[in-house]
Amino acid sequence: MMRSKNVARRSRHERLRQRIAGTAERPRLVVRRTLHHIYAAVVDDSKGHTLAAASTREKTLAARPSHTNVDAAKAVGSAIAAKAKAAGVTSVVFDRAGYKYHGRIRALADAAREAGLEF
Repeated sequence: MMRSKNVARRSRHERLRQRIAGTAERPRLVVRRTLHHIYAAVVDDSKGHTLAAASTREKTLAARPSHTNVDAAKAVGSAIAAKAKAAGVTSVVFDRAGYKYHGRIRALADAAREAGLEF
């Protein structure tokens, strides 16, 4: 029986989450992708708090011509890095949420690294 792409992605994400956890010293940078937007959040799993979040739905990033392309993902990566640094976070664990590491996910990660986050 065939599984949908999203069901397969969720099972990959559950497997990853067994090994990956964000701490106060090194929180988790989780990425969520939809057909229309991309979201990123820095989460401290030990307390259950979101320390910083950015997405293409924000007013500052929503003025871009497209929300779905690699350039939008780069903008979100830069924004999440800036917000994380403002929250005092310099090092994170990258959680790709079961998505393949290419395209928009890779662009977001590379932009966050260039903006100063370590992972």
